[in-house]
Amino acid sequence: MDLNKYLRIGTRGVDPLDKRFFSEKEISRLKKAQEEVFWLLNRGYNMNSVINLIGNHYQFSLRQRQALRRSTSPEYSVNLRKSKLLSPSNLSHKKLHIDGFNLIITLEVAFSKGILIVGNDSVIRDIAGIQGSYRLIDKTDMALNSIIKTCKTLGLYEINFLLDSPVSNSGRLKERILKHFSKENFNVTVDLVPNADIFLYNLDNVVTSDSIILDKCKSWINLSNEIIVDNIPNANLIHLNTIPNL
Repeated sequence: MDLNKYLRIGTRGVDPLDKRFFSEKEISRLKKAQEEVFWLLNRGYNMNSVINLIGNHYQFSLRQRQALRRSTSPEYSVNLRKSKLLSPSNLSHKKLHIDGFNLIITLEVAFSKGILIVGNDSVIRDIAGIQGSYRLIDKTDMALNSIIKTCKTLGLYEINFLLDSPVSNSGRLKERILKHFSKENFNVTVDLVPNADIFLYNLDNVVTSDSIILDKCKSWINLSNEIIVDNIPNANLIHLNTIPNL
């Protein structure tokens, strides 16, 4: 099967209005808003209610609201995630469990120069908003090659990708992953599962930016950060957190 016929030249997570939504002036407003969101979350307010309240007050767009939501966690969650974070220097020969769509889409956005938000938990997240619909693009290969490069650098050669089977083209992505990693000395498996989140909840050495998984898993690795720093220096990273020691 010629997998290249399923690829197209394209971008992921790029919106023509982002230059306006994430201008220097708007980022300054988002930073102030994030402080308020953080304050309210720490006092037990519901995320949806907080985002609606703050978003309406500042008259933010949907993408700006998504950036706030994706970049802000209560202090308890930030500290919990820090306590389970594994250092890159201690990863050699560990088996990774990767939230496949989550990591690959984030890297596709990075290569597309789309908006990426650095959370107050130091996790890089996209605001692409893909819900059940996915198609391979040329940035998919770039993402997979960057994963291979960084994993080799860190001495990580045993990897399990979990892909949500209901998402369109999950089978084709599985084939693409296996094709790329077959060229290298990796022990790689790709599992199509009904819901990757549930499988990842009880595992260690997890790679994801999903907040619920990060809170529930045994340990995790901030692999997207390592990959982007190593391979994508021109990624469009936006830091909203202004609170020290977070």
